[in-house]
Amino acid sequence: MSGPDRYDDTADDHERFEAELLAQDRDARSPSTADLDDETARQLVRELLDAGTVTPVVDQRLLVHEPSNTAFESMQQLAVFHTGWTAARDAGEGDG
Repeated sequence: MSGPDRYDDTADDHERFEAELLAQDRDARSPSTADLDDETARQLVRELLDAGTVTPVVDQRLLVHEPSNTAFESMQQLAVFHTGWTAARDAGEGDG
């Protein structure tokens, strides 16, 4: 297509718009760990300890995430890991 009509062609606009909306939906469903401050991480780890999801190993100063059997030295790392682990697990349930 040549001439001024090539600028008026909007045939692919709806596909680009739909792709943008799908990307926004995907981003909205994904948890953000960037906003996980220290206090929020501590609160999450306390809840995980109360629920038995995390076991402290006091003599080694570790926290073990029981469902994945992964050990952490930092509450922040554990909280970020658990948030991502939960999101991955939930996404897997939605696929099948």
